[in-house]
Amino acid sequence: CVCVHACVCAFVRVLYRPSPCSSLPFQGGCTFDDGPGACDYHQDLYDDFEWVHVSAQEPHYLPPEMPQGSYMVVDSSNHDPGEKARLQLPTMKENDTHCIDFSYLLYSQKGLNPGTLNILVRVNKGPLANPIWNVTGFTGRDWLRAELAVKFLVCAFLKYNTGSAGVVSLPCSPHFLRLGDVEVNAGQNATFQCIATGRDAVHNKLWLQRRNGEDIPVAQTKNINHRRFAASFRLQEVTKTDQDLYRCVTQSERGSGVSNFAQLIVREPPRPIAPPQLLGVGPTYLLIQLNANSIIGDGPIILKEVEYRMTSGSWTETHAVNAPTYKLWHLDPDTEYEIRVLLTRPGEGGTGLPGPPLITRTKCAEPMRTPKTLKIAEIQARRIAVDWESLGYNITRCHTFNVTICYHYFRGHNESRADCLDMDPKAPQHVVNHLPPYTNVSLKMILTNPEGRKESEETIIQTDEDGTLMFIISGGGGGRGLRGPRMTSFLH
Repeated sequence: CVCVHACVCAFVRVLYRPSPCSSLPFQGGCTFDDGPGACDYHQDLYDDFEWVHVSAQEPHYLPPEMPQGSYMVVDSSNHDPGEKARLQLPTMKENDTHCIDFSYLLYSQKGLNPGTLNILVRVNKGPLANPIWNVTGFTGRDWLRAELAVKFLVCAFLKYNTGSAGVVSLPCSPHFLRLGDVEVNAGQNATFQCIATGRDAVHNKLWLQRRNGEDIPVAQTKNINHRRFAASFRLQEVTKTDQDLYRCVTQSERGSGVSNFAQLIVREPPRPIAPPQLLGVGPTYLLIQLNANSIIGDGPIILKEVEYRMTSGSWTETHAVNAPTYKLWHLDPDTEYEIRVLLTRPGEGGTGLPGPPLITRTKCAEPMRTPKTLKIAEIQARRIAVDWESLGYNITRCHTFNVTICYHYFRGHNESRADCLDMDPKAPQHVVNHLPPYTNVSLKMILTNPEGRKESEETIIQTDEDGTLMFIISGGGGGRGLRGPRMTSFLH
């Protein structure tokens, strides 16, 4: 093949160095004199066309202006834009920073765009993310040098994308300290801090790269000293969908650096699956079991709280609990409450949503006191009308209660009568009928609820005299009599 339009050539050395790449001598590499196989370089099986080996030991058919020596080359002149040729470098197994030191050129006889040379890094057979370094367009006839600092186990690719026409060729930059995993609770902001070392590292292009290829811009940089700086990357209000592997990437004119992949771990704050269980109930307390062993979300649980409120109210109160059961005190009698359990795991925002509610009611309490003495509203010969004080919840201590008037009287020879009448608690007064006239009647009021009763003091009232008159007319003759109509008059 003759590169009529454009070529990309590369000469690559791979250096395995445990410390900054510029501080130690060369420890390994590939000159391509014996072909890519001797260096354990492989053509990618899923690209569109191949890299070609050019050996200094054999004549080649490239244009005379192309560089001499052994290298790998691709000719993009006969390929469509967007097609790819990928060359896979050997897996780097040393668990430290690795340096890829290489020379390259992108050449075109007519100065056309020969395409793009990309460097991609794959970790543990994962997907290829976005390039950590690239160069596009005609670079001239002279070799250019680039260095890459790659952290931890990687598999690197030289990937060439065709442009309008072209050929490429292959021969340390600022590098990162180990990037640690970040754990946050869902809904919180996550921050990765990348620390890089190298000359003029602070002026390099920086970004955080997600395994799926998404790039996150740097949020803040800070100089530590003249050879080291820290870059912060923030992910806002993360959710489970943001949980993934991330790495730091820096790029300069001399090359690029990439850190190890670190994991963003997003924990879901815990929430009980079931509501609390009711163990006991009284007029002013509720005894519950938290029932919080089964949860939705992540542990460990560092705090348990009981949140409760009246179902008819707007306030909420929360109590920390350190036992499997809890007794809520100082509650109102005969009142419905809603009770939930809150769970908290470590970290900011670690408190989950409240669990399902237990809705229950306290018992009634015994009435607070006896009703006040009855007030007499009206007295007649055969009826008495009575008033009573308004009986509010603060007296009845229960929303279900009865009010009863009981009376008794004596008449004649040890003749007595007693009875009790249920009253409408909402009526302003009540009338006791069918009483004998001019008789002392004892009255009292009784307040009753499911938990007890209170009785007022007895009130003795004398009914009025009867004011009814009856006239009888007797007639003569035949012993017959005439009884005239009754005439009734009320005297006051």
